[in-house]
Amino acid sequence: MRFGLFGKGGPDKSETAAQANRVKELLREIAGLPEEAAIAVNEILCADPACPGTETVILLMNPGEKTKAFKLAMAMAEVTPEALREALSGEGSPQASA
Repeated sequence: MRFGLFGKGGPDKSETAAQANRVKELLREIAGLPEEAAIAVNEILCADPACPGTETVILLMNPGEKTKAFKLAMAMAEVTPEALREALSGEGSPQASA
């Protein structure tokens, strides 16, 4: 059973870190990002009935550009190259941040 909004009681930290690194490497490869680009990947569990439940939120911080945020309505373990391509193409509701 998961408690809280950030997956407490879910997978262990090493499994979560491994999944986040997998998503980061997929994104880096698909988008052709330089090593200087910082990528943050987090899985959140939204308790609001209007939310899709588990979401993977990706922040892409490329030097000299505005931070871009992408939300995928799936757990990190379910993120596929196709889902990332869709998010990058604008179909996966990317959001520009300051």
